[in-house]
Amino acid sequence: MEENKIPVHIGIIMDGNGRWAQLRGKNRSYGHKAGSANVERVAEHAFSRGVKAVSLYAFSSENWARPKEEVNELMKLLGSYIKKLTARAVKNGVRVNVLGERSRLSPELLRVIEKYTAKTAAGKLQLNILIDYGGRGEIVRAANAALERGETLTEESLSAHLYTAELPPLDLIVRTGGEIRLSNFMLWQAAYAELYFTDVLWPDFGEKELDIALENFAKRERRYGKIEC
Repeated sequence: MEENKIPVHIGIIMDGNGRWAQLRGKNRSYGHKAGSANVERVAEHAFSRGVKAVSLYAFSSENWARPKEEVNELMKLLGSYIKKLTARAVKNGVRVNVLGERSRLSPELLRVIEKYTAKTAAGKLQLNILIDYGGRGEIVRAANAALERGETLTEESLSAHLYTAELPPLDLIVRTGGEIRLSNFMLWQAAYAELYFTDVLWPDFGEKELDIALENFAKRERRYGKIEC
């Protein structure tokens, strides 16, 4: 595949953990653990193919409406996973960023995020974990930040205050699990991203499935509203 046909920045909506577990007669937490174990495999393969940034939808702002027990388990899992991820990320030159609203996260999880992601700051590749994230909320937050600074609200000024301001443009969004919607994921950044949907549940989405998504992306004609000459 030509180098210029590889997306620089991929966003992944990791859907299907709960259904994957239920198909095996297990509880949803079992599926979430399997899904978290799959992150490194997919991210490392993406980086090996030339992708520079991977953004993962780990916990949306709407996910707080799930049963309290499941939310608590997810928060514990996120904390333990960020700890586990750090050593490997440093070794592989990957910077880990946690993006999203932090006011509802526990002090313990915030300490873990600050301590462990700081260790990866020198990484050139970027793995972004979106926690308590919602695309609409991000846009509102960015607009308010621009206005508070007395800036004229433009596409450029708003973009500068997004969580993703320092990231390359989003080229491809992959959603696993069979649903065909964005679910409030990176709405601003998705304006000209290519979309790829698959029925494969996230814990089963591996290197082969990512390669299929990349091959699909390589066949797209990206005109950004223009016409071919």
